[in-house]
Amino acid sequence: MTELLAPAGNMEALKAAISNGCDAVYLGMQKFGARAYSSNFDWESLKEAVAYAHLRSVKIYVAMNTVVFENEVEEMKEQIRELNEIGVDAIIVQDLAAFDYIVKNFVDMEAHCSTQMGIDDVDGTLLFQGLGAKRVVLSREVEMRKVKEIKRSAEIPLEIFVHGALCVSYSGNCLMSGLIGYRCANRGRCVGSCRKAYELMDKTTDTSLGESYILSTKDLNTIDYIEDLKEIDSLKIEGRMKVPTYVANVVSKYRMALDHKITEEEKENLKKTFNRTFTKGYLFREDKREITNTARPNNFGYAIGTISKVVKDTYELTLTRTLNQNDTIRISHNREDVNLTVVKLYDKDGELINKADHVCYIKVKEKLSVGDQVYKTKDYFYNKELEASLEKEFKRFSLDISVYASPDSKLRIDAEGLGHHYSYESEEILSEAINNPTTKDQVIKQFSRLNDTIFELNHVDFEECNAFIPAKLLNAARRVIVLGLYDLKLNSQKKRTKTLKPDEQISFAPVKPYLTASVTTKEQYDACVSGGIKEIYFDNVVRRNQNRYKDKVGQLLIGGYGGIYHYKGTNPFVTDYSLNVVNAATCYELYKLGAKRVTLSYELNKSQIEDLMNAYYEQNDGFPALEMIVYGRTPLMFTKYCPMKKMNQCSICKTRSYELKNEHGTFPILSHEDCTATLLNGKTLNLLDELHTIKGIEAFRLNFTIESKEQVMKVIQMASGKLNGSMNHAVFDQETDTRGHFNKEIV
Repeated sequence: MTELLAPAGNMEALKAAISNGCDAVYLGMQKFGARAYSSNFDWESLKEAVAYAHLRSVKIYVAMNTVVFENEVEEMKEQIRELNEIGVDAIIVQDLAAFDYIVKNFVDMEAHCSTQMGIDDVDGTLLFQGLGAKRVVLSREVEMRKVKEIKRSAEIPLEIFVHGALCVSYSGNCLMSGLIGYRCANRGRCVGSCRKAYELMDKTTDTSLGESYILSTKDLNTIDYIEDLKEIDSLKIEGRMKVPTYVANVVSKYRMALDHKITEEEKENLKKTFNRTFTKGYLFREDKREITNTARPNNFGYAIGTISKVVKDTYELTLTRTLNQNDTIRISHNREDVNLTVVKLYDKDGELINKADHVCYIKVKEKLSVGDQVYKTKDYFYNKELEASLEKEFKRFSLDISVYASPDSKLRIDAEGLGHHYSYESEEILSEAINNPTTKDQVIKQFSRLNDTIFELNHVDFEECNAFIPAKLLNAARRVIVLGLYDLKLNSQKKRTKTLKPDEQISFAPVKPYLTASVTTKEQYDACVSGGIKEIYFDNVVRRNQNRYKDKVGQLLIGGYGGIYHYKGTNPFVTDYSLNVVNAATCYELYKLGAKRVTLSYELNKSQIEDLMNAYYEQNDGFPALEMIVYGRTPLMFTKYCPMKKMNQCSICKTRSYELKNEHGTFPILSHEDCTATLLNGKTLNLLDELHTIKGIEAFRLNFTIESKEQVMKVIQMASGKLNGSMNHAVFDQETDTRGHFNKEIV
C-alpha cells in the first residue's frame, strides 16, 4: 500500500495528521532537524507522540537532516541512540556521518536519505541502497516518469513530496540564507531569501526588467494525479511549520483521494488553508514559467469577488462565493493588501447579516477602488470543521473477547486486539445468580463502552453458566484489558543494535599546498593554463543534479552522489562543495567510496576546519586530503527554474548578462546549457590573505565564474604570491570582497 506521510511541528499537529488518516508522521527534535523554527518535540512529547502513533499503527520518522559540525557529532550519536530506545521507526538524514552511524549500529531503526542529499537518479539511489539505506527521498525536481524508472531499477522504497511549499533551489544546495543572514538553510534556519522581492537587471543594456517575487515558488499540489502517484511507496506532505488545521485539511484530502472518495469540491477545499496558489511541480512537468508566483510570497487565499461600488467608507462586494461573518479576507488595492476579519456584514438596507452569497456591504477605513479583487484567506466555518477533526479516531481496531464465568470461580476473559493476546483473571470469585444471571447482551453492553479507546468491540464468545457478574467488575475488566493490549503493542517494538566492527583507517601523506581552479569558459581555462594551474575543473566537472553521465577521461570533480556511483569504478575523482562536508566522518565515508580529495563546505569557519582535521587525525592516525575554495563568487543557489525564462528572455539570454538586485546587494545569474541557473553572490569570496594561516589543506581552489581572462590572470598571480610568500601586501577589498564564514560561526 502507498504510505501517506504527514508533517507535524507539534503534538496537536501530529494528532491532526493521524486523526485524518495518515500512515506515518515525520517530525523534528529541538536539534538537527531542518525546521529549527517549528515548535518541534522534546523527549517527553516525543515519547507521547511515539506511543500515540504506534498504538494506531502509524509510524514515526524523526528528521535529523541538517549537517553536523564536528563539535556536535557525539551529541548527534547520543540523540540517535535515545531515539532507538524510544522506538522511532526511522531517521531522515542528510549528513553522511549520521547516516553511517545509524546503518552500522541499529537493526530495526531505518536510515532514510533526505531530499537534502539531492538524490535524483538511479545512480544515486543505487549508491545508498548499497550503503544500507532503507528509503530514499527524491529531489522535488524529478519528473514522475523518472521516479518510476528509478523505482524499477533500484529495489528500495522511494518517497516523494506531493503537496506543500517548494524550494526554488535544489534542496541542500542553497547557501543564500547563510551567506546573507548567517542563518544556514542546511542547519534548518533558512531566512527565506527566495520569498523576498528582487529586481531583475539586464546588465548588458543596463535596464530593469521589473521588481517582483521572482524566486518565490507556488505550492505543490498533485492531488489530480493520485492514480499515478499510487505506484510510489510514500507520498509526503510538506508542512512542519504549518498549523494543525492545515495538516488536517491536506491529509484528509489525500486520504480521500487514495481511498477513491475525493470529490472536486473537496479538492477545491485545499485552497481554504494556506496556499501560495498551486503548481503540479516538476513532478508532472510544469512549465518553468508557472512554477513561481511573482505577485506575492505568502498566503494567497482564493478569489471570492470584487469591489463593485464605493459609498464613503462603505463598499459593495459582488461575490462569486459565499462570504460569512468572521471570515478573514484580503482586498488587493494598488498592489497592496488590506487584510481584515469580517466582524460586521451588511445587506443593501444596512441591516446586519450573517452571510451573503451574491452582494453584501462592508465598512473599511482604508481607501479601496471599484474593481479591487477580494480573496478569502480564512473560512471561519470550515476552520471550525477542521478543528473538530483534530483528535477524532480515524479508525478503530477490533477487540475480540471470550468470557468464561462460572459460579464459585474467577472471571476469566481472553482478549485479542492489535495483533496481541491478553488474558484477564479477576481477583473476585463469582457467585451464582439467584434470579437474573448475567447475559451475553449485558457483557456486550459493558464492553462496548470503548469510545475513549482506539478499540471497537467485534466478536464476543460467552456461555451463560448461571453466574452473576457485577457491571462494575465488567467495566474494570474492560479497562485492564485495554491497557494490557496497549502495553503489549507498545512493548513489541524491536530496538536491536549491532556489534560494531572497527573501521579500517584511511589517511594521506601531507603534501605542499597548491592551487586548483574551476572555470566556466574556455577563455578562463586558457588563462589558468598559462597561469601554471595544473588541476583545472572545466569539461571534467560532474555537477550535482546533472544526470547526464558521459564517458570521461582522467580525474573528475563530482558534486553529487549519483556521479560518485557512476564514475567510482572508472575515474579518479575529487568531491565538490555541494556534498556539504563539515565533519571528519563524512570525509572518511567519501574516501571509502574512492574520493582522492574532499572539498569542504563553504559554511565552515576557521576553527571548525581545524576541529575537523584534528578529529580525522585522531580517528585515523593520519591526515585527510582536503580541498578548500578560497576565491570566487559563491554559488548561492542552483535551480532548475530560470528567472530569465519567467521574464521572457529565452531567445536572448545567452547573449546578455543578468543579475538580481535588492537591499542586500546584487546577485549575478549564471545560465547553464540545460536552462538551469546558478545565482551567485554579488561579493567575491577572498581568503587569499589568509592562506598562510590555513594549515592542513592540500588544494586551495580559485572558482572563476564571470571573470574576464585578465581578471583570472591577476587572481592567479595574487594567489600564487600569497601561497609562496612572495606577496606581502593585503589583497582583500572591503568594497567588493567578503570572507564568507571564515571568521564567523553560522547558526
